[in-house]
Amino acid sequence: MMKIGVFGAGHLGRIHIKCLKNIDGIDIVGFYDQNEAVRKEVSDMFGIACFDDADALIAQSDAIDIVTPTVSHHEVAMKTLKAKKHVFIEKPITATLAEAKEILEYSERHNLKVQIGHVERFNDAFLAAKPHIQNPMFIECHRLAGFNPRGTDVSVVLDLMIHDIDIVLHTVNSPVKQINASGVAIVSDTPDIANARIEFENGCTANLTASRISIKNMRRTRMFQKNAYITVDFLEKQANVMHIRDYMPDDEQALFPLIIDLGANKGKKRILIDSPKVPQVNAIEMELSLFIQSVLENKVCEVSVNDGYKALDVAYQIMDKFIPTNPIV
Repeated sequence: MMKIGVFGAGHLGRIHIKCLKNIDGIDIVGFYDQNEAVRKEVSDMFGIACFDDADALIAQSDAIDIVTPTVSHHEVAMKTLKAKKHVFIEKPITATLAEAKEILEYSERHNLKVQIGHVERFNDAFLAAKPHIQNPMFIECHRLAGFNPRGTDVSVVLDLMIHDIDIVLHTVNSPVKQINASGVAIVSDTPDIANARIEFENGCTANLTASRISIKNMRRTRMFQKNAYITVDFLEKQANVMHIRDYMPDDEQALFPLIIDLGANKGKKRILIDSPKVPQVNAIEMELSLFIQSVLENKVCEVSVNDGYKALDVAYQIMDKFIPTNPIV
């Protein structure tokens, strides 16, 4: 039985606790939160122990699930790792690259598991589309949300775009060649809307837009590759794949065939639309289950500490391109 403790019992921390209670083979030792009122409320809500001593929770656990604000990730993670315990860290891995590098190097040196909570890897729609994704050469991501004060302690790049950065890096098997970006602070002290163009060594280009001041919510990615166009709607949990293949005589007999005539002596192509079956999964529960499995079976984490570091590295390269501005009021 693996013993796990949770740091942070805010909105997302409570979701993590709820998911952990559904996973077999673990014992939730308890949770820690700085706020005494929150500790009592959450303890009563879930019927688990609350700790007012962070060190005591770490000492009694085999692994710690960190769901605290980003600025505290490094401190909690290093304290846990130095106690020789494994760590799950909500995205982004840390607030700075130097902090992320220390976690990466220490965990690798001491053979400790660290998984990063890039939860969109386990989104139903992405899981459905993933088998069809093969060497995309153009990717377009839109992640738009209404304003929420929670999360504004960091740029929209670390708050929202980081999800798509991880998906793109996970999908494109090539080093980053060049990044161009712009961002504007509208109501916060850091950019609330940003756009980034990432060019890879293999020729792929990814165009990412993130906003936390939009009227409507959107989390959609489009991928273009040889003879295929793939859409993933992370919000609506839908995936569509449009395959393009050579025209065959029998295609004319199909019901409403989508045929492209390429012009004189260039032949025809047929478009086939596929909506792959979308699995019904709880993404957070799935990522936590895989983390626990990696610890128990000594396997590589599904979203490794190195993945988290690379995503943060690209995020900072994007933010470095921003021209400092004052919030528009």
